[in-house]
Amino acid sequence: MKNQSAIIIVALVVAGIAYFVSRGPEPVSVAAYTVAKGEVQTTVANTRVGTVKACRRAYLAPATGGQVAALYVTEGDKVKQGQLLLEVWNQDLKAQVALQKSQIKASRASADQACQLAGGAEREAARLSRLQQNKQIVSIEQVDKSVTGSKAQRAACRAALQAIEVAEAQVTVADTAVRRTLILAPFDGTVAEVNAELGEFVTPSPPGIPTLPPIDLLDISCLTVSAPIDEVDAASIKTGMPAGVSLDAFPDKRYSGIVTRVAPYVLEKEKQARTVEVEVTLKDPKDLAELMPGYSADVEVLLANKDQALRLPAEAILDNNRVLLIDNDHVLHEKNFQPGLSNWTYTEVLSGLKAGDRVVMSVGKEGVIDGAKVIIKP
Repeated sequence: MKNQSAIIIVALVVAGIAYFVSRGPEPVSVAAYTVAKGEVQTTVANTRVGTVKACRRAYLAPATGGQVAALYVTEGDKVKQGQLLLEVWNQDLKAQVALQKSQIKASRASADQACQLAGGAEREAARLSRLQQNKQIVSIEQVDKSVTGSKAQRAACRAALQAIEVAEAQVTVADTAVRRTLILAPFDGTVAEVNAELGEFVTPSPPGIPTLPPIDLLDISCLTVSAPIDEVDAASIKTGMPAGVSLDAFPDKRYSGIVTRVAPYVLEKEKQARTVEVEVTLKDPKDLAELMPGYSADVEVLLANKDQALRLPAEAILDNNRVLLIDNDHVLHEKNFQPGLSNWTYTEVLSGLKAGDRVVMSVGKEGVIDGAKVIIKP
């Protein structure tokens, strides 16, 4: 009986071992993706954060220093090109302009007198010449003296007219001196900052010494995003390419723009990561209404696009363009494919896979290897 019991126990152990061996390891639970067609884009993005900028910005200061005599704008005002924004005390220069204008009037009066005298002298010389030709009692000396006098009077007339031109030029010089004390808007825009008060002394910035400008003017009729892109990627970017813009301030929104400038040189600020500055312009009025210069932004330039391409998500791809294909028995098989367009989200499949194939998404999960049996998550 003891021998029979031992045989039964051994048989049960062997049967259990055989059962577990035949059963194999537990299937691994994985997420799967069914290969299908969709949009695939090839894009390049900035290496460091970019900045939203106004399409035009001017830090305005008068060309000459002096006390602020009049301030015509406040922060936030909309201004037109040529509008007077600030005026430095310039009463002495305006007095010079008035003086030169008075000089013009005097010169015109003198010119009128000289030209009238010249006309009379010319008529007298002509009369004496006729008398002398008719053999009347008029000497040649008298005629010669009269003709010479008329010519001198005409020269005086021309000199007086030239004096008017000189006086007008002096008015232009004096008026230019006045304009150097004025700040005029160089374009239509919005006053961002006013850093001056009435009575304060303002000066233009000396060379190499930046100072706070009295007026900061922005043109926000369009906005640009300037961002550095790696020198390797920048070689394929051309002006006119479409680009997407994302901002940390609006994480759920994406703005569209056009590449309007690619810098003609490489920045060397970081020796190990040389970049090219790329500028993307935003023109949609809805975008301009909610964005402000100074926001941090990222750009993604679209190099190529296919609307209906066989594609794989990036998280399903292993090194060297490999995937783990799930067969009908839920067993994994490693397979290579030929990639096409690619970005951070999807990669185009040119060959090696077909629509309907299922591949593993959980490629980094323990136990997900070639030959493993899997269970697909819903």
